Amino acid sequence: MDYVMLNNGIKMPILGYGVYQVSNEECERCVLDAISVGYRSIDTAQAYGNEEGVGNAIAKCGVPREELFITTKVWISNGGYEKAKASLKESLRKLQTEYIDLVLIHQPFNDYYGSYRAMEEAYKEGWIRGIGVSNFYPDRMIDLCNFVEVVPAVNQVETHVFQQQKTAHEYMEKYAVQHESWGPFAEGRNDFFTNPVLIEIGQKHDKSAAQVALRFLIQSNVVVIPKSSHKERMIENINVFDFALDEADMTAIQAMDENQSLFFSHYDPTTVEMMTGLRR
Repeated sequence: MDYVMLNNGIKMPILGYGVYQVSNEECERCVLDAISVGYRSIDTAQAYGNEEGVGNAIAKCGVPREELFITTKVWISNGGYEKAKASLKESLRKLQTEYIDLVLIHQPFNDYYGSYRAMEEAYKEGWIRGIGVSNFYPDRMIDLCNFVEVVPAVNQVETHVFQQQKTAHEYMEKYAVQHESWGPFAEGRNDFFTNPVLIEIGQKHDKSAAQVALRFLIQSNVVVIPKSSHKERMIENINVFDFALDEADMTAIQAMDENQSLFFSHYDPTTVEMMTGLRR
């Protein structure tokens, strides 16, 4: 496993396991499988409704807690100092751990400055090791970075071969914020797994399109958290450290960038209404 060094000096695996859209009932088994095949970073969120499943797996896996890197996220309805603080304690309880490695603000809505203050407080108290954001476009990220005490360690945003976030990546590097991808496979959209460019590069390296896509992001210094409920796919996804893409490979994949979301835009009022109306 390769690691990135966050701006506060803690190490984070560059590849982890995401549990978005995994039911709480199935989550424990999936996370146990992931840990058994070598994953040490697990990414969940209050909005996923499966923190308890992750916590059960942490308790049962037999791997020392200090070898695991656990991420969760504060949802919009828990925004503001008091609600965020209470929700963080609840996440800690559900995860059955004495500390959380990384907490992110899930979306830049509601009183996210208040939420961030609660996270900064927990960070200073030591029961959260790193704090950051998710789905913050460059304008919101720059604003936050300039007016908080603790600069975000991570910004997790939609990033895959069709939406490479080149401008966002540039500003994350400028502000020393680690770029993390959600949806590294674009959930299979745009015929992702049969894309001829990825297939051809994969044949050259005896790898799958999925492995090529993950390797591209890793070589671009982007943390990835692929999700699968199948153990054989988990093994495939983590098996990306025994090859490297050459300059021609990287250039070919860079040319695939469509520079737009395949999922949602914060500039779409109906999307914002939907997100801010969700409760956890």
